[in-house]
Amino acid sequence: MSDNEKRFKNPVHVTSEIGKLKTVILKRPGKEIENITPKTMTRLLFDDIPYLPAAQKEHDHFAQILKANGTEVLYLDDLVVDSLSKPAVRKKFVDEMIHDAGFYQGVVHDALIEYLLGLKTPAMVSAVMQGVRKTELQLKTASLRLLAEDVNYPFLLEPLPSLYFTRDPAASIGQGFSLSSMAFEARKRESLFMKYVVNYNDRFAGKKIPVWHDRNKDNHIEGGDELVLNNHVMAIGLSQRTSADAIEDLARNLFVNSNYDTIIALKIPHNHAMMHLDTVLTMINYDQFTVHPEILKNGQLDMWILHPGKDGRIMQEHHTDLIDVLKAVLKLSELDLIPTGNGDPIVAPREQWNDGSNTLAIAPGEVVTYDRNYVSNELLRKHGIIVHETLSSELSRGRGGPRCMSMPIVRENI
Repeated sequence: MSDNEKRFKNPVHVTSEIGKLKTVILKRPGKEIENITPKTMTRLLFDDIPYLPAAQKEHDHFAQILKANGTEVLYLDDLVVDSLSKPAVRKKFVDEMIHDAGFYQGVVHDALIEYLLGLKTPAMVSAVMQGVRKTELQLKTASLRLLAEDVNYPFLLEPLPSLYFTRDPAASIGQGFSLSSMAFEARKRESLFMKYVVNYNDRFAGKKIPVWHDRNKDNHIEGGDELVLNNHVMAIGLSQRTSADAIEDLARNLFVNSNYDTIIALKIPHNHAMMHLDTVLTMINYDQFTVHPEILKNGQLDMWILHPGKDGRIMQEHHTDLIDVLKAVLKLSELDLIPTGNGDPIVAPREQWNDGSNTLAIAPGEVVTYDRNYVSNELLRKHGIIVHETLSSELSRGRGGPRCMSMPIVRENI
């Protein structure tokens, strides 16, 4: 059996952060990036507007690094298009997409459905990703919603510019997925794409892939907060975008239905520079992690270790020493925490702003990082890490690094 046949038979297998990366899902930045305006940046969770041609060039460079190191690269757009080959599934997808955008019935609801179903599938998928302007629809009558809202706002269906951060809408855990219930309205629809890929794409459909967390939950969890440390231990950020209720829901399901018996919930600051756990802590080798020093106050960090208890209850232990906790759950005698920007009070926050801690491990002790974080990169090399630098002037404007831009679905065991 060839490697591709094996991957197709077992399409999801992630039991660590560092096993050799075999298959990954990316999203090349598209027109949705150019549909950000200065007035809508905050609404769409951006601080700046990337220059699309340069961002695409940089993303292609990132993908080429992965391919050159033996990783199969899948693109989200292609997976979604292939998932919608049946008319009934296509109609269901459009209905759900419009519903998640807040249109439940009425003039705009009907016009959007008619417009999107009138497009060929690739064009329709592009449209829901890049957004639909008011001028693209010929509305016969005005709706109260449009009259009451800002008449100058150009979109009916908003663009999804954060889609190139494929890590967040779903996370691979073991042989299953956690489908994210996104915290902010601007990203809510993103996980719908992965729902249809899991359920209807030939690569995944019919493989009985478990879904550890459903996207329609009322609580919030995002993939950037979910770190798979080994085949039975996870770390999850209790963050701006992941709630305690969601962590407990996921833990309860994993404890009953998988090999996972230990989850560390780490409380991290609620701000845009540290929105997910993987922006401040990533595993890059058996005994090495990157860490942004600002998450540790006097060397302390609030953490809770979760274990399964009796009658479906969850046992919790409070801890504050990150090194001691990681050594204990990973059964290590030593641990190397490598600080962003070498801990310098000027360099560290600067490189953190450009995701100096957001490293993507493609094998134990081998990572992809942004080239602009040169102080952090040099420090990684001094600690024995192989570093592949990817271009980052435009991609970094979205506040996410190489780990954010990748959804591993197959890694080798370690």
